[in-house]
Amino acid sequence: MSFPPDIRSIGRVRRIIHDVLTEVGDGDPAGDGRDVPDFVDDVVLLTSELCENAVLHAGTAFDLAVVADGDEVTVAVTDRGPGALELHLAEPRQRYGRAATHGRGLSLIARLATTWGTRHDADGRHTVWFTLARRPGSVAEPATDPAPDHERTWSAAEQARWLLHVPASLARRLAPVDLIRELAARLRDIVDASAVVVEIDTGDGSGARELARAGVLPADSPVVPRTTLDVPLPTTTGLHGTIRLILREGADAARARELTELIAARIAITAESQWLHDVDQRRRAWTTYLAEASELLGQSLDLELTVALVPQLVVPRLGTWCAVLLPEPSRRLRLAAIAHADEDRLPELRAVLDPDAVPGPPPQLRARLASAHRDAAPSWFSDPADGVAVPLRASGASTGVLLVGRPAGRLHTPEDLLLIDDIARRAALAVHNAQTVGEHVRVSQTLQAALLPRALPQVPQLDFAAEYLPASTGADVGGDFYDVVEVDPDRWLVTIGDVCGKGARAAARTGLVRDVLRALVRKGHPLERAIEMLNEVMLEAADPQQFCTLAAVMLSRQGQEGRSAVAVELVLAGHAKPAVIRADGTAELIGRFGSALGLVETVDLHCTQHLLAAGETLLLYTDGITECRRGPEQFNENRLLEAAAAASGTSAAKLVATVREAVQRFAPDLSDDMALLAVRAEP
Repeated sequence: MSFPPDIRSIGRVRRIIHDVLTEVGDGDPAGDGRDVPDFVDDVVLLTSELCENAVLHAGTAFDLAVVADGDEVTVAVTDRGPGALELHLAEPRQRYGRAATHGRGLSLIARLATTWGTRHDADGRHTVWFTLARRPGSVAEPATDPAPDHERTWSAAEQARWLLHVPASLARRLAPVDLIRELAARLRDIVDASAVVVEIDTGDGSGARELARAGVLPADSPVVPRTTLDVPLPTTTGLHGTIRLILREGADAARARELTELIAARIAITAESQWLHDVDQRRRAWTTYLAEASELLGQSLDLELTVALVPQLVVPRLGTWCAVLLPEPSRRLRLAAIAHADEDRLPELRAVLDPDAVPGPPPQLRARLASAHRDAAPSWFSDPADGVAVPLRASGASTGVLLVGRPAGRLHTPEDLLLIDDIARRAALAVHNAQTVGEHVRVSQTLQAALLPRALPQVPQLDFAAEYLPASTGADVGGDFYDVVEVDPDRWLVTIGDVCGKGARAAARTGLVRDVLRALVRKGHPLERAIEMLNEVMLEAADPQQFCTLAAVMLSRQGQEGRSAVAVELVLAGHAKPAVIRADGTAELIGRFGSALGLVETVDLHCTQHLLAAGETLLLYTDGITECRRGPEQFNENRLLEAAAAASGTSAAKLVATVREAVQRFAPDLSDDMALLAVRAEP
């Protein structure tokens, strides 16, 4: 059969297919359409999709061919369009103004048909066909070719059944939008409308949008007098909808309204089902999005990294651009991070958002920033672009302001605002935590620096050098320390030690060890006795977890001009033996082990005497050097002596740097704090 390129041809095709396949199927002895096989609805749906594509996209007359046998039904629709049908579906003609709900025909055919395909003839004819296998229970009588005048007048019962009855087997395989479109197409056929449009307003502030359409709107075809009929959907949720009919001239509006109200409940239920499904999917997406945002924000306690991450989480999902402003100590806001979906526009955006830039934020935005920083409520702005300013608040205090520009092509929805507010709370907490940790780190680093000498003394004939390598640059304060203090013009107390543990307790014990030993030695106590008294002071704290190892050296200048030497008194309280690097390139460990401090009342200490000749260096270190590990291996004393001997004859600083580099080559990742202190006897 051949049909003209008119939207009414689709209704004729649907009725012809329905009647022909019903007649060659189970029959309809009662005449009320109750014995129609379910597969007939499948064939009618898919055929109407092909015919509608031919009318709306090809824009030419089309031929319909139907072949039915005992096993399957094959339908082919041929048009004479100027190009391949697939190209028309991908780029529909502008004069038809096709909505996003259209162009689903081939998708439906691919999903429901047993087989399908296309054929392009040399004469410009394009055919799309599909085959649908009969389900068990259908009769096997072949169909005869129907004549073009096969159409008949349907009874009211047949029309009602055709309007309302969609087999469950078909409904289960259709997406809600496809089912609504099929119901709209049936309504269009029954009331002879040029178009039926189902519009939905979800209440998100974006207004009504087209959910499904069957037919051509008046603007899409020649101007003909028409009647528009709107019937509300009887929804029970927050969803609002309307069925809009564009009736042809002379159509029975009262009958059309009656039939539309009959089918409105079915469409409303399907639309609400689709809406609730979409809401559930969005909420699942929100949950995943917020969980991932929390995980990303919680992985860093670095303030700059945390702040830079926030705009990346927002753009482009919740807005076209995003900026974070943090307060300075003076409470003046500064631009801390910014992002834009179009990176080429970042300089322009920065110029109007950065308070320090020129021209800077416009007056309205400045007021919104001040309000958001001061108050706890979001505020809207429209200059330089539409957006929202959300305060970042944690622990009852403001930590900054989050600015989010509206998404492209629409305003922020209530759902967007909820997400932005949630992201703002999480970002505020992450920023607050990063600021708190940063403050702790600054305090810890200040405390660590206070436990070490600000500078080593400049002493004639003595060259001092030291390095301290903490295992962590964070909030932990290490227990390693070193000290050089002048006792009198010719004597210097040199100490290096390691207090057990880290943190504030270790720092407090380190300060006690250093200051008490300084005071006792300056009061004239011999070195060995001063360390014994230090042990008594440590025991008074009654904290066996805070013991200490210590290497104490008293240096005395000796000799005459031109032939100087340095006398060394050495006491080791549980500490590793220091090394002496000779001028001839050899190195050895010196000293005698003694008891650690803070563990027992009576310590076993031994003061040994040594002499540093000109050009020789005394190297003291903590156990982080020799116990540094690379797998099962330790750096140990032998590697230490080898590295130190390689730097003999050099300055104290060069010796310390050589040993430190050797340790870092052996194990790049430090597992413990390390301290090195070298004293070289100069001529």
